[in-house]
Amino acid sequence: MSRERIKEAYDAWKSGVEKGLAKTPERKPRFSNSSDIEVSRLYTPLDTGGADYLEDIGFPGRYPFTRGIQATMYRGQIWTMRQYAGFGTAEESNKRFKYLLEQGQTGLSVAFDLPTQIGLDSDHELAEGEVGRVGVAIDSLEDMEILLEGIALDRVSTSMTINAPAAILLAMYVAVAEKQGVPPEKLNGTIQNDILKEYVARGTYIFPPEPSLRLTVDVIDYCVKNIPRWNFISVGGYHIREAGATAAQEMAFAFSNAIAYIERAIAAGLEVDSFAPRISWIFNTHNNFFEEIAKYRAARRLWARIMKDRFGAKNERSCMLRMHIQDGGSTLTAQQPLNNIIRSTVHCLASVLGGTQSLAICSYDEACAIPTEESARTSLRIQQVIAHETGVTDTVDPLAGSYYVEWLTDRMEQKIKEYIESVDRLGGAVEAIESGYIQRQINESSYRYMEEIESGERVLVGVNRYQVEEEPLREIYRVDPAVRSLKMARLKSLKERRDGGRVKEALQELERAAGGSEKLMPRIIEAVKAYATLGEICDALRAKFGSYKASKDF
Repeated sequence: MSRERIKEAYDAWKSGVEKGLAKTPERKPRFSNSSDIEVSRLYTPLDTGGADYLEDIGFPGRYPFTRGIQATMYRGQIWTMRQYAGFGTAEESNKRFKYLLEQGQTGLSVAFDLPTQIGLDSDHELAEGEVGRVGVAIDSLEDMEILLEGIALDRVSTSMTINAPAAILLAMYVAVAEKQGVPPEKLNGTIQNDILKEYVARGTYIFPPEPSLRLTVDVIDYCVKNIPRWNFISVGGYHIREAGATAAQEMAFAFSNAIAYIERAIAAGLEVDSFAPRISWIFNTHNNFFEEIAKYRAARRLWARIMKDRFGAKNERSCMLRMHIQDGGSTLTAQQPLNNIIRSTVHCLASVLGGTQSLAICSYDEACAIPTEESARTSLRIQQVIAHETGVTDTVDPLAGSYYVEWLTDRMEQKIKEYIESVDRLGGAVEAIESGYIQRQINESSYRYMEEIESGERVLVGVNRYQVEEEPLREIYRVDPAVRSLKMARLKSLKERRDGGRVKEALQELERAAGGSEKLMPRIIEAVKAYATLGEICDALRAKFGSYKASKDF
């Protein structure tokens, strides 16, 4: 049918609908998503007529990867199922890891406590009240050995959510693998190592941006040369979104950060195709089902074009956007927490239809506390039911060709590009962070979101509508206050047993290297193997790098 005939029929339909609106008006004067893209009443071939199928949509496993980065996607292999886990002591977390692996989880995802994330040992005065609370406390190689005891590192993929001290935690992982007899080339996993988003979204930074970027690039360089199957960075849109960004901002600011990392790695002497295939990503799926699916399709296409056109990548794998997704923890509510099972199921389905390679689903009690075994198992079962019982994994990109999805994919790509161009005009991600531009954009979006909830314009079931009288959850995990005392005792014992001279020499060599320009990973590994603590290693680096203080815009 010609576009003219479709247009004529559409106009007649629209005229009839609009005549009836006076009698039965629509629920809102304007429908839009988080990225402020206005959504029309209906989509037809008229909305997608400008697309070039081969250039803009194409085939899965082929540039520009709009329809997925693997040719057969889940017909060949189901996504890696991870549950983000880590709490209390290394012994407790090791037990939870083994439980999840027994229940069918196919990869580990390690959460670290706040002192670990900001380079403090458990006996530091600022660690009081936080040891083991939001993740596992890791003070030394000894803790990492306990955390991974009985887990074959040549047969499991491990993701570690750690940024400022990422080089140190990776060094510990490598040292444990060596003790297990597993060579570096057999290690498979991801270290987050995305420091720039810490300055705008999470705040678990240690050093100023420039020395932090030096450490990030050092990890990239070390992994390229020594751990070929390891993803040396997982660029995070997730935390940007959790801080209040829109879906488009999440992708744009993550892409701008990644561009900065790539530019620094190239400046350090690495060829783009030598490292770009191992860049991985972590994103966040929220409640607007179609916006999230379109976001991922648009992001794959845009990233492929950035790598090819901006950086001249020749290896097709350099152009692939390989994603891990953790669904939106900030969308979960402490009110009527069982509703979160429904939200997380929607998130999971959108992530799968969006084409993820790895997925972790928040537990329904996560708005209240560390998940229990029962709630963690339920979240894993959500993934397993969708994978094996729904049929959505039987064909690749089943929503492709939807007039709405293809139109929205185009609009999301344009929105993301506009934000990247704004960051470029400021000089890049570091400059945009230091000027406060990215922070202001996120803060403004977060403020608008909260205004919508408070006014009732945005409905949160159980929060601002459909409330009920309810008892708080009874079965929630509580961190044992004795955890810090146990950790302090272990640290004291470690320092008495280790070779103090070896530790002192390793830390001095690390501090000396930090004051120059040599690669730091070999020095960090030596300090780790000597059983220097995380805090001691970070102190050696602080002595040369200094500490970062947040601007008023954070």
